[in-house]
Order: sequence, then structure tokens, then C-alpha cells
Amino acid sequence: MSRSSGLQTLSIRCVLVGVCLLASACATSSSSRLQSFERVLAAQDSATVALTQWCETRAISDPARIVAQPGGGAPVAADARTLRLLEVKSGAELAYRNVALDCGSTTLSYAHNWFVPARLTPAMNETLDTTREPFGRVVAPLGFTRERLPSERGAAQGCPVDTVLSHGAVLRLSGGTPISRVIECYTPATIADLDQAP
Repeated sequence: MSRSSGLQTLSIRCVLVGVCLLASACATSSSSRLQSFERVLAAQDSATVALTQWCETRAISDPARIVAQPGGGAPVAADARTLRLLEVKSGAELAYRNVALDCGSTTLSYAHNWFVPARLTPAMNETLDTTREPFGRVVAPLGFTRERLPSERGAAQGCPVDTVLSHGAVLRLSGGTPISRVIECYTPATIADLDQAP
């Protein structure tokens, strides 16, 4: 092998190693941010509160306020498991809300929410029908707790394919009565490297 060929091969190897190291560092950083985000979620009964804290801590938007934008698409009927979890006999007892939860111009999650209007106050139901307030903020006066269902990295059924984290939960009143079942689909923007954002 000539000296020039050897140097060319070495240069290519150095470039490849550099790319691999950079990709590894990026993957590690994303994984670290996802773990941090999971800890924030685990510390709160309200995903809205967790997203607000995350948005503020990472300075995604100022002010760090979560807004529920209509998600679009046809309502998704409650399946048998949802009826069982919410302790109702038919889907007629339920309302459905599909929203994108935004902080500023960044969509942090998409949420499917089946809830029991009869277990909320009339004022809460009206707010949910007529505003973009997140469910967790509207029903916060009820002092609900969050029963966590199995979660998974990536997209669960009903979530966009690029979802980085899928969470399911049942929200309950202090006496244990369920009021809502949610499926939360967290977007890549949630854990994006803000320094690399356009």
C-alpha cells in the first residue's frame, strides 16, 4: 500500500470513528433526557403539572404554560377495558377528548382522554367543552390521584409512530372513584436537544 493510500484510509477511519462517537453521544444525551423526563412524570399525579415543570426547566417557552389544542380526527370509542377501568356500563356515559398539549409552539404530547362527565362539576364540563385548558388543570380542584398503567418506550397503540414514550393512566378521586382514562403519547420534541433546534 502506498503512503498516500494509507493516509487516505486512515482519514476515512477517523471520520467514521468521529461520526460513530458523535452518534453515540447524541443517543446517550437523548436517553438521559428521556430518563429525566420520566422522573418528572413519575413525581406528579398530573401530566399537565409535569409538562409545565419540564417546559419551564428546559426553557422551551416563556411563559411555560400548557395549552390543549384540538387533536382532530374522529372520536375513538371506548373499548371494553376502558369501560371496565372507569366502572361504567356503556360508552354513552363517557366523553372523549383528543388534544395536542403544547408549550408555546412546541407540541410535547398527544393525549386520548375518556372521562365521566357525571363525576365532574358542571363548570368543569363546560370549561372542557369550550376552552383549550388541559384536563388536568381543569379537574385539579378534585384532588385526583394517578393510577399508572404500563408504559413503554416508543409508540403504543393509538400513538403517532415517532412517539418516544407512551403512558397510560386512570385518574381517581380521593375515595378511589375513577374519572378518566388517558393514553399519553410524548413527542420527540419533548426531549430534543434545544441547542440544536433550528
